[in-house]
This record gives sequence, C-alpha cells and structure tokens, in this order.
Amino acid sequence: MAGTAKSVAGTLKVAGGTSAARLGAAARRDDQDFDRRNADWYIDKVVQTLVFIGGISAIVFIIGIFVFVTKEGFGFLVGAFDFAEFFGSPRWKPTSEYNTTYGILALVAGTASVTGLAMLVAIPFSLGAAIFIAEFATGKTREILKVLVELLAAIPSVVWGFIGLTIMNPLIIELFDVPVGLNVLNAGVILGLMAAPIMTSISEDALKAVPDRYREAAEAMGASRWQVIFRVVLPAAKNGLLGAVLLGVGRGFGETMAVLMASGHAINLPDSIFDSVRALTATIAAELGETAVGSDHYQALFTIGIFLFVITFLINLTADLIVRGIRKS
Repeated sequence: MAGTAKSVAGTLKVAGGTSAARLGAAARRDDQDFDRRNADWYIDKVVQTLVFIGGISAIVFIIGIFVFVTKEGFGFLVGAFDFAEFFGSPRWKPTSEYNTTYGILALVAGTASVTGLAMLVAIPFSLGAAIFIAEFATGKTREILKVLVELLAAIPSVVWGFIGLTIMNPLIIELFDVPVGLNVLNAGVILGLMAAPIMTSISEDALKAVPDRYREAAEAMGASRWQVIFRVVLPAAKNGLLGAVLLGVGRGFGETMAVLMASGHAINLPDSIFDSVRALTATIAAELGETAVGSDHYQALFTIGIFLFVITFLINLTADLIVRGIRKS
C-alpha cells in the first residue's frame, strides 16, 4: 500500500510538472505574440500621434497668431505709439496730412456700447431659454429646442448683418422717428441675438450640473417649482451662468461683419442708443485692405488687433476657468 501511494504521488508530481511547463511555454508564446509589432500596433501609434497633433494644434495656432499680430504691430509700439493719445483720444485720423492721430477711445466706446446693449438683450433670452430647456422641457421637446438653438448659432454673421441692414434699419427709423437706423440699438440687438445661442448652451450645462438632491430637498420642504428654480438652482449655478455671460461678452467684442453692417460705422462717442458708432474690429476690417504694408497706419491697426486679442483672451480665459470650476465642484 505504501509503495502504491508513493507511485501515485510520483505520477501526480510528474503530471503537475508537465502541466506547469506547458502553461509556462504557452504564456511565453502569448507574450511573444503580444509584443510582436504587427499592423494593429502601427495603426495604434499612428492614431495616437494624430490625436496628439490635433490636441496641440489649437495652442500652436493661437501662439502663431499672437506672434504674427505682435510682429506686425511692434514697429508702431516702439515708434509712433503714444499711450495717452492711443487710449485717451477720441480722434482716429490715421490718414490726415497735417494732424495724424491714432486715438481709439471712440472705437472702444462704440465696441463697449454695442456689446453692453447686446448683453442686455441676450441675457434674458438665453437665461429664459436655458431654464425652460433644463427644468421644464422633456423628451422630444427638449431635443428639438436644443437643435434650434444650435441652428441659430450656425447662422453666418454676414446674414445677421443683412438682417440689421435691410430689416432692422427701416424698422428703427419708423418706430423711433430717427434719421438713421444703423446705430447702437440696431447693432446691439443683432449682436445680442448672435450671442444668445452660446450663452444658452453654457447656461443649460450650468443648470444641469446642479445635483438633483438640491431640487429634491427643496421640494420635500414644500417649495414650488419656481421657488426651487429661483432660490435653489440659480444660486447654485451662478458661477456657470457668470461664465456664460463672459463668453457672450467675448463673442460681442470679437464680432466684425454684423457690427460693421449694422452700427453705421461712424467714429463717434455715443450719447444715446440711436447714435452711429464704429467698433474696433470693424475698423480693422474696413481699413486694413487700403493701407500701405509697413506704414504707421498699417501697424496701428495691428496694434488694435493686439489689444483686442488680449481683451478677448482674458475674457474667455476667465469664463473658461469659472466654467471648469463649477464642473469640478
């Protein structure tokens, strides 16, 4: 019996060793197959490279644009640039024979007035649309509204400019009995409608980011639907809503064609919403093609571009940081 037991044990030991050896050999073969650089490995590397290039391309383009604009305007900054005149004078006369001045105060005032009025138009529309889509609309209604908002954002700016030129212009003249309908009111309304879609999308994201437990707790305490929205949801989403407004401001500062066509394009410090004004971006678009390359006028326009770039970059960066902060929290 003892001999038989030893024989069985020896047989099992040999079988176990053989099985272990086979498993080790199979594992080594699998490792070799896994490490082999076949077509799938190369495809994976190519896709990784393309994704990396796509990821850094936006940063590279932004840096390239800033370097180009700075290079073109650098000669004016170190030469004819006068800080007090540039930012403090309302006279923009770059082609004057006897009294050449490069003051952008009126252009800044025109841009600010149009953008400010645009925000007064866009904020109620975008906030109301975002509240309805996020809190009231359901199912197909919500999807249809979101698609319509995206379609509104896809309308080209030159089309909005034509609307301001051909529809809003005679309408303002008739309603308010003013001689010209191309003014701050016209450009502000058009720009507000243009900025509303992006503000609606960001505001909706901010409202949807508010945890449902906040709503459930307020409803459990007897709050009505509107009380939940105004006293719980909106305060909780205020950072995201502020980010949406800042993105709208950046959109307003950077718009060109619609403002050029609807504002009247007159260098003027506005006293009312019925005054024609000229924006910074519209000035660059209208004059850059008529200036001699390398002249002070040419370089001054690029200096305006540097100023616009810095302002819009700071606005968008602030908005992005606020939106990222609300999403992380």
